Amino acid sequence: MLGGAPVDCRRVTCMPTSGGPALYQTVSDATLQALSQIDSPSICNAIEGFNFRPKNAGFMLPEIKTVFQDFPPLVGYAVTGVISANRPEGRSVPREEWWDLIVSVPEPRFIVLHDIDNPPLGAYWGEVQSNIHKALGAVGVATDGTVRDLDEVRELGFQFFAKEVSVSHAYVHMVDMGIPIDVGGLTVSTGDLLHGDKHGVTNIPFELADRIPDMVATIAEYEQKTIGLCQSADFTLEALKEVAKITRPY
Repeated sequence: MLGGAPVDCRRVTCMPTSGGPALYQTVSDATLQALSQIDSPSICNAIEGFNFRPKNAGFMLPEIKTVFQDFPPLVGYAVTGVISANRPEGRSVPREEWWDLIVSVPEPRFIVLHDIDNPPLGAYWGEVQSNIHKALGAVGVATDGTVRDLDEVRELGFQFFAKEVSVSHAYVHMVDMGIPIDVGGLTVSTGDLLHGDKHGVTNIPFELADRIPDMVATIAEYEQKTIGLCQSADFTLEALKEVAKITRPY
């Protein structure tokens, strides 16, 4: 319970094709659907309204850019991995193990990859990987590495959040998976609930997920008082000062 209101989240057990069961926290399908209809700035404002975490935490920095600006918002459970493209040798995670990890996480899935190369060199993400991961229930990827095959991936409807665009995959391979990683200043663990749109990517605390839509509506009502006044023929500085006295909900 948070503030006396019930929290609509639960834990589900997902069984990968090999190994034991994995336990992940989830929210209802109705909550996922509601969150997918909200833009990410409104999501962030709503989270701030609960005073749940510092206002400068919980989202990826602007260095992680949305590639397809006209795509709608998406919501999914994170699946994390670490990649490198600089040299062919070194630890490499078998792709079958990576796929097993992906399907152990509830749908919809939101892939998050940390690129250890500095600067990022080769793209793990292109047409083939996007098709594979969409077939495995993923809706998009966020990476501090690079992406390519933009026309083909746009047509597929798979969203990219990335630091750079690259022409080559070089020696790209996965070196670790399922561990907490930092991408764009946000620490992400497998199973985290993420939201992304044309503005960027943010983490949604499970404790708040089902309460966010109502908070979004409350904040919109508050903001509309100022917006409506500013667009009105009745606007005056004195009226603006009066509206500013209304308690800000976030």
